[in-house]
Amino acid sequence: MSFIIHYICAGLLAILLSGVTTASAEITRVVYSRGEVANDTRYQDVIEILHTALEKTRPQWGDYTCTPSTLMMPGKRLLRELALPEHSINIAWYPTSKEMEQRFSAIRIPLRKGILGYRVAFIQQKQQSRINQINSAEDLKELRLGQGSGWSDNAIYAAHGISVVQAQYTQLFKMLAADRFDLFPRGVGEILTEYQQHQADNPELVIEKNLLIYYPFPYYFFFNKEDRTIKDRIEAGLRIMKKDGSFDVIFKKYNQQAIDKLNLKSRRIIRLSNPNLPADTPLNDSSLWYVPEK
Repeated sequence: MSFIIHYICAGLLAILLSGVTTASAEITRVVYSRGEVANDTRYQDVIEILHTALEKTRPQWGDYTCTPSTLMMPGKRLLRELALPEHSINIAWYPTSKEMEQRFSAIRIPLRKGILGYRVAFIQQKQQSRINQINSAEDLKELRLGQGSGWSDNAIYAAHGISVVQAQYTQLFKMLAADRFDLFPRGVGEILTEYQQHQADNPELVIEKNLLIYYPFPYYFFFNKEDRTIKDRIEAGLRIMKKDGSFDVIFKKYNQQAIDKLNLKSRRIIRLSNPNLPADTPLNDSSLWYVPEK
């Protein structure tokens, strides 16, 4: 009898262990948007953060795949897809807002330490002396700003009564050269690469020398609210990265050269509030945010 009981117990244990092994061997499959234009390099840093977060959690969570979607998707289409019950992508990176955090589940760790809220502008060279006279949000109302159609920060400028001309991203460089607007604000980590890509075709284009526009504009990972396991794994990875310093290593890799070349610490700052920022945004956690040194 004791032999039979021992045999049954051993069998049950084997079944339980088999279940554990199967669960731990399940592969996490992450699919992100390919982007909205071909050969889009604007998000290489975010993709590296994502891969690193998944790799940091491999010992606990197991193997993973992390691949771009088959199709390119503009921002609005990307969010519509993510919200579907059967969605072909299961992660998006996007500026946060009250609406975004109602629709999706967010990890409240700014992927670029908030540096996307520091904006350096493209202008026509002949406009530099005029821009030198711009010192306040009120002064910005004298200018027309170029922005992509449907970009999240359009609402920030609108809330301050600042005129915005909207168009497809790829058209904005030629439109600035053609005097369709006066100022094309860009993220610190974007503008140097874009200058290299577009200056030859638009020789009037220069990077403005002295102005820095700032508004709180954290960029988060967002998930369909049903994808709790994937969110939990990536959040665990991000917190490991914050603790071991690898998050800051990636930030400096993609941003330090621009911070130095654009001389952020010496620019005059015009600060704008962000009326769409959720009340529980962790603005008081200084470890999460970049601030230009003086």
